[in-house]
Amino acid sequence: MLLAEVVAVSQRVAETSKRLEKTARLAALLARLPPSEIEVTTAFLSGRTLQGRTGIGYRTLQQALTTPAQTPSLEMGQVNRILHSLAAIRGPGAANRRQVELHALLSAATAPEQRFLSGLLMGELRQGALEGIMADAVAGASKLPVERVRRAVMLAGDIVPVARAAIEEGSAGLARFDVQLFRPVQPMLAQTAEDITQPIAEFGQTALEFKMDGARVQAHRDGRDVRIFTRQLNDVTAAVPEIVEAVQALPAGNLILDGEVLALAADSRPQPFQLTMRRFGRKLDVEQMRRQLPLTPFWFDLLYLDGQPLLDEKQSRRFGALSELSPPESLIPHTLTADPSAAAGFLNRALDQGHEGIMAKAPDSPYAAGARGHTWRKVKQAHTLDLVILAAEWGHGRRRGLLGNLHLGARDPSTQAFVMLGKTFKGLTDEMLAWQTRELLALQIARDEYTVYVQPKLVAEIAFNEVQASPRYPGGMALRFARVKRYRPDKSPSQADTVETVRRFLPHPPIT
Repeated sequence: MLLAEVVAVSQRVAETSKRLEKTARLAALLARLPPSEIEVTTAFLSGRTLQGRTGIGYRTLQQALTTPAQTPSLEMGQVNRILHSLAAIRGPGAANRRQVELHALLSAATAPEQRFLSGLLMGELRQGALEGIMADAVAGASKLPVERVRRAVMLAGDIVPVARAAIEEGSAGLARFDVQLFRPVQPMLAQTAEDITQPIAEFGQTALEFKMDGARVQAHRDGRDVRIFTRQLNDVTAAVPEIVEAVQALPAGNLILDGEVLALAADSRPQPFQLTMRRFGRKLDVEQMRRQLPLTPFWFDLLYLDGQPLLDEKQSRRFGALSELSPPESLIPHTLTADPSAAAGFLNRALDQGHEGIMAKAPDSPYAAGARGHTWRKVKQAHTLDLVILAAEWGHGRRRGLLGNLHLGARDPSTQAFVMLGKTFKGLTDEMLAWQTRELLALQIARDEYTVYVQPKLVAEIAFNEVQASPRYPGGMALRFARVKRYRPDKSPSQADTVETVRRFLPHPPIT
């Protein structure tokens, strides 16, 4: 199939906010693909490449852009082979060779294809076809029940192999996707609750756990063989030998655990998240780093035990079985209550010990792998800053035609300029989107295809969980989990928070 056909469908999907219409267009395309192109096309339409990182950055892409071709000629298989070649380039002169090869690809691409490939390579493809919609489309193309496809995606951890199995083999193909040792499943995620009273009111008797700001891990064990996977399902076993040993010590033949791993200070308080993350991906001097920065696991779920998948069991049964396996010091601090006062006390205890907050879980809930389930809620302490809006990006899908993703800046008194700290589209209601689109367009000073740059005059109150060091932004800092609480028309830009105020939220410098 021509890349141009895929790009055309992607554009039509981006132009509609109707989920059923998106699904129908994607399903019709998938159903026409030859088997060899199902995986690459599914990946492209999900906004990524099969190769993952290709080594191409903004600068390389900009230097490789050239006059577009007039006639479509690129085939999907051909593009995939070129991307595979790009990702494999290593050694001296790699940047130049990568740019030459990318230039050749882009010179064969039409203008719409160039825009599509640019967004794809930068991870910024805006078409409104997230994995949930792609799963629905795969179900439509394969004529299989959508719930079966979604469950297979959850358990496989990736829609790409599921798409080919479903479309090419039908029901028999999906039968391969069940809980299996050493094939990580996507972790269940939580929705945010404003305060602890909300989940208590919904669930009644509620399972509460500390919410730790560590590295989410999934541990698989079969006999003495243990592997540790990250939240992104990457195998990091070699980097965390103490976690492997802790799993090997548990009294079970085979199991799958879900938990958090933290670097703790001498007083047992958690070290900053970035410090914990220094241990992951480490290939050299692992034992030295282990002595310098030991990791401690805290388990909160049991997904598989001695040959039996437990995902469909109640949370109370899974946690009960986990409690019988895990030593107390490796079990997440937890309690069970329907009393809001007791829950508030448990939250304060977590915060006092240096943790993010607490998790609130419905005791009768199954483990919804890969989903942001409504039966798990996170309650965290948030900070706020008054920041200036520097730019905003056009939305897509339901938010098409509205300015949504805000660029946030703090004031630098020494230069009277504003330093960017990140972006957010969270917390915006439909009314706020409409209002800010009008206001920001009136303040416009420049724009490109995706972004409107504005005079720094609007101040917004931004809630966030922490500040982390980041080389991505000029100030060397970025907000984690930023969301808009409200606009502050009562404040002028000169009253916005300063860079120094933001810097006070940075954690202690990491060990070098």
